[in-house]
Amino acid sequence: MKDTRSSEYTRRLSRVQGASWKQFAPNPYRMWLRRQNLGFTLDVGCGLGRSLLYLDGNGVGVDHNAEFVAICRERGLQAYTPEEFPTSPFATEGRFDALMCLHVLEHLDDGVAEPLLRGYLEYVRPGGKVVLVTPQERGYASDSTHTRFVDGHALVSLAENLGLEVDGWGSFPLPRRAGRAFIYNEFHVVASVPKAHPSHPGGLGSGR
Repeated sequence: MKDTRSSEYTRRLSRVQGASWKQFAPNPYRMWLRRQNLGFTLDVGCGLGRSLLYLDGNGVGVDHNAEFVAICRERGLQAYTPEEFPTSPFATEGRFDALMCLHVLEHLDDGVAEPLLRGYLEYVRPGGKVVLVTPQERGYASDSTHTRFVDGHALVSLAENLGLEVDGWGSFPLPRRAGRAFIYNEFHVVASVPKAHPSHPGGLGSGR
């Protein structure tokens, strides 16, 4: 990632997500996320905890920015740095019903996303969901820390390389053609962990 550990980036994200108009405008993203019925969720790259708050805090966040983690905790959320998470009480096989990685992959250099996600998949139960979201053109251009454009086809390819079951990708909240002008249009993939995923020999159930 580029510059996303810095205090400057923390301030920028706080300013963008905390804009006053967002407190009153309808939020289709929150409604979409809640409709996925994810259950207890591991949020990889949780940022300030916005998506965990949309899920009413039903999950745990991981982020490499220690300031983000501290803010999440101030908000009453469970969050850890990647160095802290393996020794947390949540780092057990099959502990989570789902994993989400939202607006993270576009910050990663080529070849980084797959090993990153593979390292966390063991914590998702067989049959659990994996949600991947990246911005379309206008959103991608809005942040100088974005390093790689990751479209829907790339998300599907990533999910398949991870051994996940995936039917395809979608565009949200508007059709794909809106992505060049509408900053909040996104690619999304909702995949699932096979019942006999290699990370779960014999299809072991949740350790919760």
